[in-house]
Amino acid sequence: MADITMYELPGCPYCAKVRSKLDELDLEYDVIEVPRSHDERTEVEKVSGQTGVPVITDEENGVEGMSESDDIVEYLAETYGEGAA
Repeated sequence: MADITMYELPGCPYCAKVRSKLDELDLEYDVIEVPRSHDERTEVEKVSGQTGVPVITDEENGVEGMSESDDIVEYLAETYGEGAA
């Protein structure tokens, strides 16, 4: 099991943006597909407090339920990208 878990909805362009960054950085991650209906997205809501996707968790760095694709991409670049500590 990977440290990073991504909650996504297939076909979501924001999710694709995050997945592209994860792949670009060659990171191992698990994917959990959420139901199309927001009412049924209880798992992602428990993690992030909201039902929108994408959302990631990163156990290694204590990240629980980060949302907003731009924020996630920036976090991944800073944490795992070239020049990261």
